[in-house]
Amino acid sequence: MSSTGKIREPKQERSIETKNKIIAAGYEVFSTVGYYGTNTAEIAKVAGVSTGIVYGYFRDKRDILLCVLKIYIETITKPIYEITENLASPVDVNALVKSVVDEVIKIHEENARLHNTLHSLAASDDGVEAQFSELEKDITVRISKSLTDCGLNSEHMFEKVHLAMNMLQSFAHEYVFDKHQYIDYAAMRKTVCSMIAGLFA
Repeated sequence: MSSTGKIREPKQERSIETKNKIIAAGYEVFSTVGYYGTNTAEIAKVAGVSTGIVYGYFRDKRDILLCVLKIYIETITKPIYEITENLASPVDVNALVKSVVDEVIKIHEENARLHNTLHSLAASDDGVEAQFSELEKDITVRISKSLTDCGLNSEHMFEKVHLAMNMLQSFAHEYVFDKHQYIDYAAMRKTVCSMIAGLFA
């Protein structure tokens, strides 16, 4: 089911609070039961509003999902940017990499269900995929600038940062989701940190 009426853009504080409450409820529900396992009625219930109120602000649950995705992106990038944008020169690359690795693992652990939900939708939803593509670009550009500003001049900085983030993402997936019994994750973490630090040596 989707809305057939006009979607309003809230201007008054109360209306803005209502819309944000619905988005927060969507975040909670999608994190708990996934995207396909819920509907707008369930989101409305958690938000404490009627389904009609939800449709006053959103066309359907996908509209809510895209708003949730924006909050999710802000949530997962904030701690990374706090690390990389508060660096002092000279940069201790090994310490920096270890801090970022630990933070990326923590982010995946704290947002595991929603992470899987959103990333699984990226393959079939152009809107979700577009936001993740923009996220990759933003991370690459901002971290590259932070490192360069601190005097860590490295040829092909964009490419190295992008590769480093892909390695971090892959390791975090292994560490948090896969949990292979035959893998020594402490040893793997040490290897990943060494490989990433080596990119900027």
